[in-house]
Amino acid sequence: MGQTDPGQDADRPPRPIGRWVLALALPALAQQYLHLIVRLSDQYLAGHFELPDPTTRSAYFAALTTAGYLYWFVSSYTVLVSVGSTALVARLVGAGDWESAQRATAQAVLLAIGFGVLGSVAGLLGLPWLVAALQLTGDSAAFCIRYLTPLAILLAFQVTEAGCIACLAGAGDTRTGLKVLGGVAVLNVPLAWSLCFGVGPIPGLGFVGIALGTGLSHLVGCLTVLALLARGRSGLKLRLADLVPDRSLLYRILRVSIPAGIDSLSVAVCQLWFLGIVNGLGEEAGAAHGVALQWEALGYLAGAAFGTAAMTLVGQNLGAKAPDRAARSGWVAFAIGGGVMTFMGVMFFALARPMFQVFLQEPYLEPVVEKGVPVLRLIAFAMPALASQIIFTSALRGAGDARVPVLFSWIGFLGVRIPLAYLLTRPAVDLGPLGTLPGANLGLFGAWVAMVADIWVRGLFFLARFTSGRWKRIEV
Repeated sequence: MGQTDPGQDADRPPRPIGRWVLALALPALAQQYLHLIVRLSDQYLAGHFELPDPTTRSAYFAALTTAGYLYWFVSSYTVLVSVGSTALVARLVGAGDWESAQRATAQAVLLAIGFGVLGSVAGLLGLPWLVAALQLTGDSAAFCIRYLTPLAILLAFQVTEAGCIACLAGAGDTRTGLKVLGGVAVLNVPLAWSLCFGVGPIPGLGFVGIALGTGLSHLVGCLTVLALLARGRSGLKLRLADLVPDRSLLYRILRVSIPAGIDSLSVAVCQLWFLGIVNGLGEEAGAAHGVALQWEALGYLAGAAFGTAAMTLVGQNLGAKAPDRAARSGWVAFAIGGGVMTFMGVMFFALARPMFQVFLQEPYLEPVVEKGVPVLRLIAFAMPALASQIIFTSALRGAGDARVPVLFSWIGFLGVRIPLAYLLTRPAVDLGPLGTLPGANLGLFGAWVAMVADIWVRGLFFLARFTSGRWKRIEV
């Protein structure tokens, strides 16, 4: 059966919450870092495959940065299935209703397939327009579209994979997700290298081969996790009879997932808007921005792992009618995860230059390093607030509280990050009929100052929301 909280068992004392947090978070953390290794490998490949004109290397890095943002948009898109699936399965498991949890898993798979196919069609039709809207032009735009096309074609497999793993997490099983996505990562690296550089007499595909390796590895991961659920895993068994649409369960999943998806997708749209501002600063700024984000992910992904633990434990304990224990679970996840992220921040500040030089060793790329090192050091000071934002967002979603956080995201991006980014990156800001406002003209550093300000505002909002305890009374 699933790794549910033994605190629900009246015959024995509850296991310390810290142990449960670590038991759930550490596999998720390993899973996140395996994928970070893949992303760093992709970044390395983008800097080392052979080019007819080496001076176009910055264009490839800028394209990879934009592609990374758009591919991150996919993670936000999967929230339309994954958050509601985790929250509902966790509630049902916490209440001991495994039969309904299995039916909910099947409905999550149906939703994932539907959203995945819809996303593939939208992606293939809209990529050129979207890349142009992000102010990526010339070679960078062409490289980006070519890179993302195979990922769009195979998107349905990745969304379905995410939905299945979300159900297992709701059952308290983050280890299976680690094993499946760990296998995806292990397969991804040699696939990407082989497809990029070629094998023997078979020529490589260059930049496009990196993306194709990622898409194919997720296809394998999707088929693997579906096979595991079909055989029965952690108390969840995928049965054909349960794949008939159940309007009640679909509604309960979407009741949480749609607000959470609106939150994540609106954040993704605002992130793309922010990227458009950065791209407007030139290819060097775009390349530096992308490398800094890859390293910043060391902190962000740690928060996501402890957020997974918080979401599962909050949902299960509310299902077991233990709201106080649910609250303690969220606080413990934040304390441990925040400590890990703060340590990562210290690393960013101390090792920023060698981190950049891993990818950017050629002398002609030194301007990219000079733009990137200060922003990686700056983000170190945002790690505690980022931990609050990520972990408490997940904890609130586990409770089904997905509506109010949307407002926090809009305030942070539309009220803080975007306006400040315009003001701090440009010499002047055109306000139309209102005239022109002098800007700070700080370039990429100004954009990251705006990002740090937004992170602190949202981090404090989410801290206040979780502290209020209003989420304890929400029904899923």
